[in-house]
Amino acid sequence: MILGKTREQWLEALPLLKPLTEATPLWWLNPNRIPTAKALPDLPLQMADMMAASRRLDRFAPYLAQVFPELKVSEGIIESPLRAIPRMQQGGETFFMASLPGQLWLKLDSHLPVSGSIKARGGIYEVLAHAETLALHGGLLHPDDDYRVLDTPPARAFFSQYRIEVGSTGNLGLSIGLMGARMGFQVTVHMSQDAREWKKDLLRERGVTVREYASDYSLAVASGRRESALNHASYFVDDENSQSLFLGYAVAALRLKEQFQEAGIAVNADHPLMVYLPCGVGGGPGGVAFGLKMVFGDHVHCFFAEPTHSPAVLLGLLTGAHDAVCVQDFGLDNCTAADGLAVGCPSGLVCTMMKPLLAGAYTVTDEMLFQLLAMLDETEDLQLEPSALAGMPGPFQLMGLPETTQWLAEQKLQEKMHQATHLVWATGGSMVPASEMAGYLAKAAEPSPAT
Repeated sequence: MILGKTREQWLEALPLLKPLTEATPLWWLNPNRIPTAKALPDLPLQMADMMAASRRLDRFAPYLAQVFPELKVSEGIIESPLRAIPRMQQGGETFFMASLPGQLWLKLDSHLPVSGSIKARGGIYEVLAHAETLALHGGLLHPDDDYRVLDTPPARAFFSQYRIEVGSTGNLGLSIGLMGARMGFQVTVHMSQDAREWKKDLLRERGVTVREYASDYSLAVASGRRESALNHASYFVDDENSQSLFLGYAVAALRLKEQFQEAGIAVNADHPLMVYLPCGVGGGPGGVAFGLKMVFGDHVHCFFAEPTHSPAVLLGLLTGAHDAVCVQDFGLDNCTAADGLAVGCPSGLVCTMMKPLLAGAYTVTDEMLFQLLAMLDETEDLQLEPSALAGMPGPFQLMGLPETTQWLAEQKLQEKMHQATHLVWATGGSMVPASEMAGYLAKAAEPSPAT
């Protein structure tokens, strides 16, 4: 039984569950989405929360510029480039046999400074928020201080009294570990079996304790939460429920608005913005999508992309059970080469926030991730990790599948797509070792089982 129903009863009630549980690629278009203004009053987070997060990052900017040389040029602002990818657009049209009107762009969170993935937004922000709280309460910092006071031996000695713990499939652990260790915290990252060895090695090199688990993400999180609860000086970064992580990701929308203005990209009723976000437990894409809806309202349409074997958030939203259900309940194994997306149970916070806001979600096979990884390398000379390619099928499938073209017509968007901006969110890859990337490209060149 699954929440009081047999699997057969679930399949009868929700026909889309059958292909989902068979790991067949599919699209789900959210029937619960409502206008942004109508959804806002019932959401636990608001624009004011996102603006407060942005101001906190501004306060820490001088400190970040001082402790990370790569942030000196940006004066301590952690942000990623925005890049048009016309050659990939042409290659994708051929590959998917679908015309893509509008322009295809890539948001390169894969190249965010410090930890090289979208997790640099939420993870680093949560460490900074926790450090600020401790320092203010401990008298180490005062509201009007220059935050560079935290880059001193007394400050690092102060933080060394405290622990930070997190469960991760890899990239969140990197961002928490690298930032926490640099400030002086004792950091432990509980890593699932999906995490890549090079990520574990890098953390250990920076003085972070790595605990490995011969299981998936959920066990790593549960173990980390338990261990942290035993120590009053320990702080657990809860990827499933953290509002701080969520808001750190959301600030991306404010920065993106500025980048669009600089690039001359309009987002309005006649120029829709379609955004495609790789999704694991949901915090990163959920935070970004929330921020985008706060900034662009009903002119932005966000889609989550998940592996066919790990469609956790899609399952939570489709069933309405949110975090009370996991992919293993329906016979999926949660095994995917997209290590950052190998999550069986979704975030309840994200499902709550996205239920009225998300346009839809789709699933993608590992085979396609590697094919698109190789195509992006060939067409744009850009190298991403497999999970970061999950967003790439979205624009072409949106324009080429019967169910999605019908949705566009219902939303009165089809006639506006020639003026649309399609933004694929690249979530990680710049820190992947050259040997590891060579392995990805070699795998992409292997014949598929069908040939």
